[in-house]
Amino acid sequence: MGGRQVNWQDKRVTVAGLGVSGIPAARALRDLGARVTVVNDGDDERSRAQAAELAALGITVRLGDGATLPEGTELIVTTPGWQPDKPLFRAAADAGVEIWGDVELAWRLRGPDAAPWLAVTGTNGKTTTVRMLASILEAAGLRTAAVGNIGVSLLDAVLGDEPYDVLAVELSSYQLHWAPSLRAHSAAVLNLAPDHLDWHGSMEAYVADKGRVYEGNQVACVYNLTDPATEALVRGADVEEGCRAVGFTLAAPGPSQLGVVDGILVDRAFVQDRQRNAQELAEVSDVAASSRGTAPGAPGPAPHNIANALAAAALARAYGVPPTAVRDGLRAFRPDAHRIEHIADVAGVAYVDDSKATNTHAAQASLAAYDPIVWIAGGLAKGATFDELVEKSAKRLRGVVLIGADRALIAEALARHAPEVPVVDLDRTDTGAMSAAVCEAARLAQPGDTVLMAPACASMDMFANYNKRGEAFTDAVRELAPERD
Repeated sequence: MGGRQVNWQDKRVTVAGLGVSGIPAARALRDLGARVTVVNDGDDERSRAQAAELAALGITVRLGDGATLPEGTELIVTTPGWQPDKPLFRAAADAGVEIWGDVELAWRLRGPDAAPWLAVTGTNGKTTTVRMLASILEAAGLRTAAVGNIGVSLLDAVLGDEPYDVLAVELSSYQLHWAPSLRAHSAAVLNLAPDHLDWHGSMEAYVADKGRVYEGNQVACVYNLTDPATEALVRGADVEEGCRAVGFTLAAPGPSQLGVVDGILVDRAFVQDRQRNAQELAEVSDVAASSRGTAPGAPGPAPHNIANALAAAALARAYGVPPTAVRDGLRAFRPDAHRIEHIADVAGVAYVDDSKATNTHAAQASLAAYDPIVWIAGGLAKGATFDELVEKSAKRLRGVVLIGADRALIAEALARHAPEVPVVDLDRTDTGAMSAAVCEAARLAQPGDTVLMAPACASMDMFANYNKRGEAFTDAVRELAPERD
């Protein structure tokens, strides 16, 4: 089935799940003439309110039963969080019913003159890279938007009244799993590390779903030279004739690569005679260190954010954006809060919030940016192990403060690989726990140190989300330095 070619009138479509992608999908399908039923596992107050809004539009909503296939279903459109082993999907397979994700639906509903997609996936850095890319595209005068897993519905972008020139699209492994028809103009896989293995079932399945982003690429497959698994995905991809592999590195680039030379971001991929020539794009200092920019005397951008900038630049250059737009877009960009954000300096100690470091790979990138460190870590481990992270970071650690449900796993790794590092184990989950953690970290720190909250774990054991965790850290730091903004 191709989306624009489907006769949607009275077609029976089941949407699996409410939320940021399920509700727009249900509405779009209703507007196309389909007979839509939404099924949802939950039956809480929020779900009931959402169901009432959809019911007013003539959409049937079935709460508290996401397992049973509604009678007559001809197509399922699923939200990203629903795992492939759900009983609903097994029933669909038995009935021969096709399953699309919301991204697949958006891709199929594109018009013949639709904006091309520049797609980004990876274990970490997706949102920052996509927002950098959108800023660069805007600096080039293009009508664009950062969409996808960022929280802006791709359907809204695809079906909106005003056409875009190009879209910067963040795609999760969940979304890619259910998007077999997607064919991007160009795409990047930033990095690969174990994550969401409970959803995918194995690391191999997780990596395979990430690799779908390269299928059918037209111009460039962008990969990370320091992560050979990303290059392996490029080598295995079935792309259009003439599509090129373009690497990015924090070192000096070779031909068909972007990299860094003497503090300059350099392009040796999208230039004439790339064997001999290179194009300066921007200075490393043009990459903001945090949502507050880079304050005088504060550390510059972390290495992983320089890598994100190179990946964004590669995708923009693949689309034909001039070098000046890369520079201007990076200068205009500010990262979201809680991403390696410098909060304050107190008594000669820097306090940095990287609450978004919800897995070990992200925490490793954050820890690599500072030395010495008093590390605040812990939360929900999501099945992760911490030996490699601790072993790589041990020499940087002045001390560690542990919080959260799975802090014992980190404590055990520290005992094995950094037994000389002092550890404070906070057995608290109340609202004052973060304040206590910051006070303990301040006690351990010395002038010139960085107190870094990079938990390497999810937040939901103690906080609603990583944003709330970061806000609690910021508030606690400000209690130490009330005179600071």
